[in-house]
Amino acid sequence: MRIVLVADHAYINGGQAKVSLESAIGLARRGHEVVLFAAVGPADPRLAEAGVRTVLLDQTDVTQARSLARFGVQWLWNGPAAAELRALIEESDPRDTVIHVHAWAKALSPSIGPVLRGTAAPVVYTAHEYYLACPNGGFYDYPLAMTCHRTPNGPACLTRNCDSRTYPRKLMRAARHALMRRTGLVEGIDAMITISRLQREALAPYLPEGMRYHDVPNPVDVAPLGHRAGPPGDFVFVGRISPEKGPQIFAEAARLAGMRAVFAGDGPVRAELEARFPEAHFLGWQSPDQVKAVLRGARALVFPSVWYEGQPLTVLESLALGTPVLVSDVCAGRESVRHGESGLWFRSSDPRSLADAMGHLSNDATAMRMGRSAYDLFWADPLTLERHLDGLERVYREVVGQEGRVAPRARAVG
Repeated sequence: MRIVLVADHAYINGGQAKVSLESAIGLARRGHEVVLFAAVGPADPRLAEAGVRTVLLDQTDVTQARSLARFGVQWLWNGPAAAELRALIEESDPRDTVIHVHAWAKALSPSIGPVLRGTAAPVVYTAHEYYLACPNGGFYDYPLAMTCHRTPNGPACLTRNCDSRTYPRKLMRAARHALMRRTGLVEGIDAMITISRLQREALAPYLPEGMRYHDVPNPVDVAPLGHRAGPPGDFVFVGRISPEKGPQIFAEAARLAGMRAVFAGDGPVRAELEARFPEAHFLGWQSPDQVKAVLRGARALVFPSVWYEGQPLTVLESLALGTPVLVSDVCAGRESVRHGESGLWFRSSDPRSLADAMGHLSNDATAMRMGRSAYDLFWADPLTLERHLDGLERVYREVVGQEGRVAPRARAVG
């Protein structure tokens, strides 16, 4: 089968890109002809080593643009990306080709929508976030630091600045969202892959009623190391130190509980938190191997995210390493944590609730017991790369007829 993977980046700059690239490499090693179409390089050298062909546009990530004008041109409508993607698809036989979209919002833009809607090849879309439904991609109000329940692009949405930067950027996001809906990106999708129940529930009201959904969890890159030896260490936060991730809630909770907060990562509010909470410990950016070592030695991972998330890989990595998780009850990460067994849920945005959960795990025996349970539950049904690839191949076989014929479907072209 020929598989054309569509993404913003050809290198790993986060969980979304990590999944798309590692699945590309894995699918190629299973004998598929894999092409990665991406806007922003450089390409991960492992792609070529695995036999993945990379079509790279050599564009920039528009989130790095300094001027609003420059930000808007590519971000609203990336004409070159549409032309190059159309040419790539036209060289493919639709009877044995699948187009799999992982990302478009940071570089490719809604311009790829008419291309996807017009192709005879089936299109699969993995929802790593919520851009198909929400203009800012997260159902999240950045200035208020809380989940947003306004109707996307409705009057209340348009008059509210929910953007992390400025209101003009919010209006550009709304314009781009309107372009996306008008030009058919959503209608070009034949099968939707979701990575959590919460994500599907949040997206479904804004997608066509006949959309076909598939659950294919993201893979977790952790080896089975066995149960941890004690005693457990500190409570740790791992990831981007930005408001939507709730790091300030963790710092406040640790102060209330009389415990040390440890942060592994970097981000825009790190300096502010360092000034406000001098008792906290900041490790800075950590490599993937360093992150695993931090998690393995922690008393618990604290995941205080105040937005929905999708399927937080850090939560799963922690469980796989035998470290319990304290997770906000508003995000999809709670689906992976059995309350009272492999960790605890706490009320979102509530430092006191989190402090109480931390107090519960301050007991070494409790922390070790939950850590063993976390490890056993994860490895009883592990989310490996091979399992992820099996799931992708099942979806591909469904959207393409078993004998290579394109499955019947209605497709408006225009």
